[in-house]
Amino acid sequence: MTTPDLANLAPAAVDIPAHDKLGADGATHPPRILILYGSLRPQSYSRKLALEAERLLRHFGAETRVFDPHDLPMLDSVDADHPKVQQLREWSLWSEGQVWVSPERHGTLTAVFKNQIDWLPLEQAGMRPTQGRTLAVMQVCGGSQSFNVVNALRQLGRWMRMVTIPNQSSVPKAWQEFDDNGRMKSSPYYDRVVDVIEELVKFTLLVRDRSEYLTSRYSERKGDLAAATLAEASGAVTAPSVTAIAPAAASPASTSSTEVARPARAACCGTTSSCS
Repeated sequence: MTTPDLANLAPAAVDIPAHDKLGADGATHPPRILILYGSLRPQSYSRKLALEAERLLRHFGAETRVFDPHDLPMLDSVDADHPKVQQLREWSLWSEGQVWVSPERHGTLTAVFKNQIDWLPLEQAGMRPTQGRTLAVMQVCGGSQSFNVVNALRQLGRWMRMVTIPNQSSVPKAWQEFDDNGRMKSSPYYDRVVDVIEELVKFTLLVRDRSEYLTSRYSERKGDLAAATLAEASGAVTAPSVTAIAPAAASPASTSSTEVARPARAACCGTTSSCS
């Protein structure tokens, strides 16, 4: 039976991702997905697409939060303790996956969207608000279809050390694809959005409890050992073993990526994180 709020879905073709279908173990709570969009216009099509994605995510069993970029100051114009900045960072830490939606402006993503990512540090007090989280990228176009924004978002996701899923969505002539109620019309573009959301949920379940292990890097473990050896030589601490620094393979009891604090990295490219 068709869900009234998702009338464009073909029920017989819908597959709800689940742990048993993926052979996944570990935590069984709903996937936690943060959605960011990149426009402040009252009739923002990126916001409409973000809300459409949220409805689908909830249908697939996810818990969602949509960040409103209104009132988020430009980077460095205020201190990081600003309420909107704190909300964005806390929600990113809360998330296991994210959806990024931006309009195309002058061939790339908007300043409104980029400002949100710029407020997310690669590392904060030993925590990494984006590393190891899954990511789906989508864009809306005012004219013919373009992939400039999704390509730029993929590059940005790599820099933020996220697990970007293979699928993506680009909606051309977005003003034709939504009805007067702000709902996306039935079309191949809508079907592609469903594909993206379904894939994001699947990848999020697969990566869950494993992100710390998957994103562990030899170069960083080597640096950690060098720093620990130097600290021991100075009498500050006792150097840990290699096995204490290298994360163990994931297990059902593994700590989630949002709970694991990592050692601080050397300053690089203006951030307190290693360059990706």
